[in-house]
Order: sequence, then C-alpha cells, then structure tokens
Amino acid sequence: MISGADTAFILAAAGLVLLMTPGLALFYAGMVRSKNVLGTMMQSLVMISIITLEWIYLGYSMSFGPDLGGITGDLSWFALRGVTAEPSATYATTIPQSVFMIYQCMFAIITPALITGAFAERVRFAPFALFSLAWAILVYNPVCHWIWGSGGWLAARGVLDFAGGLVVHATCGTAALAAVLVIGPRRGFGREKYLPHNLPMTVLGTGLLWFGWFGFNGGSALAANGIAASAFVATHLAGMAGMAMWTLVEWVKLGKPTTLGAASGAIAGLATITPAAGFVGPNSAVLIGLIAGFVCFVAVNVKTRLGYDDSLDVVGIHGVGGVVGTLLLGVFASTAVNPAGADGLLAGSIVQLGKQTLGVVVVCVYAFAVSWLLLKAIHGTMGLRLSPEHEVQGLDSTEHSETAYS
Repeated sequence: MISGADTAFILAAAGLVLLMTPGLALFYAGMVRSKNVLGTMMQSLVMISIITLEWIYLGYSMSFGPDLGGITGDLSWFALRGVTAEPSATYATTIPQSVFMIYQCMFAIITPALITGAFAERVRFAPFALFSLAWAILVYNPVCHWIWGSGGWLAARGVLDFAGGLVVHATCGTAALAAVLVIGPRRGFGREKYLPHNLPMTVLGTGLLWFGWFGFNGGSALAANGIAASAFVATHLAGMAGMAMWTLVEWVKLGKPTTLGAASGAIAGLATITPAAGFVGPNSAVLIGLIAGFVCFVAVNVKTRLGYDDSLDVVGIHGVGGVVGTLLLGVFASTAVNPAGADGLLAGSIVQLGKQTLGVVVVCVYAFAVSWLLLKAIHGTMGLRLSPEHEVQGLDSTEHSETAYS
C-alpha cells in the first residue's frame, strides 16, 4: 500500500540527490584553473542528460530488473515498460515504482560525474562522453545489480552497502585510478603548481553536496522511518568529524588549516559513512568520520610520492573513503540500530567484515579492469587527451568556445 509520507520523502530525497551533481560541478570547478572552469562544470552537468537517457532505456532494467544469474537484470523494463505508479513488490512496497526508479536514477547520474575530477583539465569532451555512457552500462549497472538488485550475487552472499560505498564511491574511485594511469598527468605535473582559481566556489559546492547527501543516505531507507532518521544523523556526524580531523591533521603537518582542507575532510567523512549510514549509531558515525579524515588525508598526500596526477583527489577521497567505509561497516554495524543489517566486529561477529572484504575486492578489481579496458580502447581510437596546444589554451575555449570570465 502506498504511503503518502514515504512517497513525499523519497521524491524530496531524489531532488536532493540531483542537486548534488550541480553541487559537484561547483566543487570541482573552483579547484581548477580559470581557463578550465566551464569545461569542468560541463563534464558533470551533461551527465544529467546522458545517464538519464541511458537509465530509462537500459540502466534501470539492468540494475533492478528481473535477475539473470545474479549478474544483471534482464531488459523487460526497457523504456520503463511496466514501471508505473504502483508500488514495487520487490524493492519498495510503500512508494510508487516510478518514484523508486527516479530516485535511483540520481545515483546513476552522479557516479560517473565523480570520476571527472581525476582527469580534470586534460580530456576531450566527445570521447569523455562516450566513455561515461559505456562505463555506466558495463560497470555501474552490473555492480548496482550485484549489491542492490533482487537476486544480485554479492547481496546473496551478505555484502551490505546502505547508500553506495561500493556501488558509487568504490566504482568511481577505481575508475578514476585507471583513468589517470591511461591518460597520464597534466602538462607540467611535478614542476608547476596548479592553484585553485576560486575556493569560495568549492565551498559552495561542498555545502550543496553536504545538503544533498541527506537525501543520498537518508533516502536510502526508502521510507520516512527511524532508519532514515538514523542515517540522516550519521551522515552529518561523519561529515563534521571528517572535516575536524582533516583540519587538525593539516594544521599539525603544515602549520595552518586551509579552507580546501576543511572542504576535503567533509567530503571524505560523507563518502566514508555512506555504506554504513543506516547500520551504525551516532558514536560509531563520529569514529568513522574521524578515521575518514585521517586516512583520506594520508591517501591524498601519498599521490605525489606515487607520481600519479589525480587532479581533484577522486581516488584519495571517494575511492579510499568508499573502501574504508565499506570495511568499517563490518566493524561498527549493529542489528540494534537496524535489524535488517548485521552485527559487526564490535558487536561480537567477524563474519560481516569478511563479507565486506569480499565485496571490496570483487568490485574494485572488476571496476578497475573494465574501466582500464574502456579507456584504452577509446584513447587508442578517438584520443581522450587534449592536444598540447589545446591543453595550454584550456578546455573552455578549445572544447566549448566559451570563457567563464571576461
């Protein structure tokens, strides 16, 4: 039976998650040089069109349609055939299936958009768009089905992911790593400083992302209930703890705290709590946020020593955060918080930690391998990389014939 309260809540949550994509555009655009602002924003914004079209014709059916061997859904819901205002007996019995579909669409949109921060300032638009479409079909949809789809093989083995630590953050983080390895660093990497051109824009993006994350995590309860409230609280607590820890570590290490560090720490905490948000209590959420702030700070600072150019720290924040949060779920989860979840290590069971480890290994290996193959194929045929001359001129003028500032 459809609940008006649940339906209104998930519709609002879907709007919040959509808001995260333009928020991400601002977050990323503030960190690049002024000649690449609009090109960077366009890479996020265009996902709203590309992935929504893919979702209604292929993605929703592949991700949540009737199961085919635990690997993918069939295409019986192609073009949303049979997806109506009636509730889904499989996924959400108190909201229309069309509401569940559009809510999940917003997750599919932002995931490939997150990858773009890794190769910011150096990729051509047309091959990038093709990669994003192919990646959604070959990586996002299958992994989504494995974990969230009815009959998915990882879900059947007990792997938990409340709101996307594996489905969203681990997949985009490992794809980002594959991208920087295939595409290579920006011109002058290691010799030039790439200073953010507009940090207030990044702070505004952080606020929009944080606001949207309440729909991202809270809405994943798929009802206006106690689990949604618990996830909402855990989300905020982890975000603020991640910010606090990153700021503190940066202050100690560099002598001064920075605005960019505070914003990065908040996103690290939010990404890391995502898989566990509906399974842990408030004190566990604070601990997860503190761990996220420290671990992601270290991961971001290690990239210089390792020599790869992850422009806007997608690997270090989203990839590492998603993996760490997924594993910490196996430590802090408690059925006292969510009876539909599991008991983690601190609740007396090591079993769930093993299941979470399986999920991490499988998803990261699969996402990296397929992403690497896709990138190599597109790079070898179309050429992902801007020419040296165009990279000097910037994305805005060479790819879009625009300029952000006169």
